[in-house]
Amino acid sequence: MILGKKTGEPIGHWFQAGRLAFIVLYAITLVTAIAWLTSNIRQIGPENRAVVLEFGAIDRIQNSGLLLAWPQPFEQVIIVPAADRVVDRTVQTLIRPKDVEQRGFSYMADDATAGMGYLLTGDSGVVQIGVHLFYKVTDPYAYVMQGKHIEYALDRIVERSAVIVSASRDLDTILVARPELVGSNAESAQKREQLRNDLVKTMNQSLAALEQSAASLGIHVDRVDIQPNLPVEAVDAFNAVLTASQLAKQTIAEANNTAAEIRQKANQESDRILQEAKAKANERLAKAQTDTATIQGLATNQAALADQGLLWRLYRQRINTILSQAGSVTTVNPEDDSRLILQGKQP
Repeated sequence: MILGKKTGEPIGHWFQAGRLAFIVLYAITLVTAIAWLTSNIRQIGPENRAVVLEFGAIDRIQNSGLLLAWPQPFEQVIIVPAADRVVDRTVQTLIRPKDVEQRGFSYMADDATAGMGYLLTGDSGVVQIGVHLFYKVTDPYAYVMQGKHIEYALDRIVERSAVIVSASRDLDTILVARPELVGSNAESAQKREQLRNDLVKTMNQSLAALEQSAASLGIHVDRVDIQPNLPVEAVDAFNAVLTASQLAKQTIAEANNTAAEIRQKANQESDRILQEAKAKANERLAKAQTDTATIQGLATNQAALADQGLLWRLYRQRINTILSQAGSVTTVNPEDDSRLILQGKQP
């Protein structure tokens, strides 16, 4: 039992409960007040910075360290990335829905998804480009003012830049669609690096245009990673073309091998025929030289005037044998008009 301090009379249970509840409520109120007063006192990490708004107006920027600010609604603290922190974002507007992509070109759900994710190239091709963006916050005031509109505006800028860049290039510059027509690997890598640089340049130009029109997003794009690919039907078509090209190359190689074998056999056959012809020619030449050895000797003697009557003697010795092979012989004396006819020996 608890007694009163002045009257000494016992205090009721309801009174004791009320006083205890008051003490607890007072303690809770005190703790809540202290928590409210210190709600905007916080430690800012090195990867962030704080923008302090005083009654809705931008008051100051606090870098990493201890932040001392009045509680809301007097001051509001918004955490933004530090100046040297790189923020990454995957642009979803350039990604075609999986359910629509699996159904291919033949499926057109509505006007919104019919061409979603498809970009036209300069050579009237169709390509899909996945963009992963890396940017920094350069103007915290503008970044805070844009608020939730940052992501939507950035997606539109990336989509517009991708359309412009892809339309200025052919399909093989964006991705290796036809490897047989692509030059050296160094040249292809250089073109793709230039593609990324042009994409970053186009996006920063759009951001600069927004800044000039007093609608700055407060960010600057540092770099992008792109993942280009082809639609499902196009992949199958290019695979078929690649298979046909490889088959054609294989057929050409086999034809070249067959032609080389035929050419080798033809060369061997021509060498054999040439050698046989040379051998027969040598045999005929030797036989001709043997057959004409006597005549050659007579010509040599005649040229040397060794025996003036040798030719006449040989003529008289062999003329009968020669004439005996003929049916008839008619001789004409070139010095007069008469003819002397000698009857040959009948066989």
